[in-house]
Amino acid sequence: MEVAKNFAQQWVKAWNLHDLDKILLHYAETCELTSPLIVTVLKEPSGTVKGKQCIRAYWEKALDRIPDLCFELLEVLTSVNSITIYYRSVFGRLAAEVMFLDKNMKVVRAVAHYNQM
Repeated sequence: MEVAKNFAQQWVKAWNLHDLDKILLHYAETCELTSPLIVTVLKEPSGTVKGKQCIRAYWEKALDRIPDLCFELLEVLTSVNSITIYYRSVFGRLAAEVMFLDKNMKVVRAVAHYNQM
C-alpha cells in the first residue's frame, strides 16, 4: 500500500507542477488512456488515445486549456496490478483514475472517471 500511496503522491505532484516529463515517467511507452475529456479536447469519439507520444500531445492541449490545473489527492485504492487514484480536480470536480500497472510500476492502461457537475 505504501508503494501505491507514494506513486499517487508523485503523480499528483507532477501534475501540480505541470511537468509533462515527470507525469509521463509514470507511463509505459505503449500506454492506453481513456477519458471523457479526450472526446472534448481531441474530438476523439472513442475517448481513447494510445502510446506515450499521443498521450503527451493530448495533455499538452489540456494543460494549455487549463493553466491553473491543480489536483488534491483524496485517497488511493489498490487491487492486483492496479491502483485507483481518487482526487479533487479542477473546478472542485471529483475524479478517479484506475491505472493498470506493469511489473515496473508503469501505467499500461488508465481509465479516468469524473463526477457530473
